[in-house]
Amino acid sequence: MAQAPILIWYRADLRVHDHEPLHQAVQARPSSILPVYCFDPRHFGTTSFGFPKTGAFRAQFLLESVADLRQQLRSLGSDLILRIGKPEAVIPQMAQELGVAAVYYYREVTSEERAVESALNSALSKTGVKAKTFWGHTLYYPDDLPFGIPQIPELFTNFRKQVERESSVNSPLPTPKQLPPLPNVSVGGLPELATFGLEAPKPDPRGVLEFRGGETEGKARVQQYFWQGDRLRVYKETRNGLLGADYSSKFSPWLALGCLSPRYIHAEVERYEGDRIQNDSTYWLIFELLWRDYFRFVCAKHGNKVFLPAGLQGVDIPWKQDEKRFDLWREGMTGFPLVDANMRELAATGFMSNRGRQNVASFLTKNLGIDWRMGAEWFESLLIDHDVCSNYGNWNYTAGVGNDARGFRFFNITKQAKDYDPDGTYVKHWLPELANLPASKVHEPWKLLPIEQQRFEVRLGVDYPMAVVDLFKSAEANERIYNEALGIRKADRGGHNNRDARRRGDRRRS
Repeated sequence: MAQAPILIWYRADLRVHDHEPLHQAVQARPSSILPVYCFDPRHFGTTSFGFPKTGAFRAQFLLESVADLRQQLRSLGSDLILRIGKPEAVIPQMAQELGVAAVYYYREVTSEERAVESALNSALSKTGVKAKTFWGHTLYYPDDLPFGIPQIPELFTNFRKQVERESSVNSPLPTPKQLPPLPNVSVGGLPELATFGLEAPKPDPRGVLEFRGGETEGKARVQQYFWQGDRLRVYKETRNGLLGADYSSKFSPWLALGCLSPRYIHAEVERYEGDRIQNDSTYWLIFELLWRDYFRFVCAKHGNKVFLPAGLQGVDIPWKQDEKRFDLWREGMTGFPLVDANMRELAATGFMSNRGRQNVASFLTKNLGIDWRMGAEWFESLLIDHDVCSNYGNWNYTAGVGNDARGFRFFNITKQAKDYDPDGTYVKHWLPELANLPASKVHEPWKLLPIEQQRFEVRLGVDYPMAVVDLFKSAEANERIYNEALGIRKADRGGHNNRDARRRGDRRRS
């Protein structure tokens, strides 16, 4: 006899492959499986600094991903039930109306998401409906690790070495071949961006890739990057690129919404290594997925500390909240071409390279001395690959308040530009006002003499802004502030030198 229905609450897991709640629901043989996605109005509010919490690029990618999930489920004989509302209100009511026995879902680790889970579980308990949760989003599950969550090492290098030595990645779970049809229930229509007060973003032809949401597109990207383009073999050498579709994998948007499972990517890497080549590049892609795991486990360990201005290390820096200079940063008008080009790319496409993210975050915190949380929230609003753990973990790190930080380290923007954009191709791509400058001058326009400005048709302060700060003097001033805050923290701890916070670790990536 068939069991009572099981409801699958979809969140940032918008796929049917390697999906444990769906797999376990199928194994339970219920009379029906009810896949549900709720568009939570809270996700379309504003951040604490007043930015749209989910901007147009993120929202469009989300709608595309939800639409694709619906198609995937329909191909299996089911459908996706869509609702607009708070999950803790929508799901218990639906569970009661349809006689649901249990609600299955992937649990999260950060405060807002856990608060929703708590409210949902409380509402379900009053109706007698069981909630069954699963761990997801990572290569390794907590039970696979050689230590418990409270013992997660504070240095990534220590975490990585122990995990690589003592743990293994499980194979992806199979995709169901068929699902039971839905009972008589309104599935609901897919909302439009206007439903959430957003306008459709205009595609910019200068973007590195036309990102489209969904499991179908995510798998197609894996196939293109690994098998058709054969780019995995050179990933380590090209991953710091700035311009073009294939300098890096670009899997992050699909990973962020769970359209791709990291275990699926891991299995594809292993297949690639068996069929084509195993080298530093194939290892390095898994290495980057491990960084993603690490940030999630760190958030599970430390909770809200990752969102506090003093960060995971508790360094109480008197951050500025200079809105005028922050606006120059986010609008790409700082006078530093590498920073400005990256920020304009983000504003125009919802994406930015990892190398770009490191540089603009360093500039905001180490040169402008501005509260890193403002930058994190701006990224949260715009980035199509926003993942709360990776985003806030990376900003903690860059601001010098996170685990695995190495004291006051700032990126020399000019050197970075010359190293990674030696011909100025990327900068000119996004800053057409600098198109006539030769490579030798494009990264330091503030040095242009009046006669050179005339020759190259760029007037500083008119066509392109003057530099907002002196690169090295601003870094020196903010380093003094940082070191004073670090000294106060050490004094509060009895004067012990916290060596772990300053040791060299492997570089992290977005």
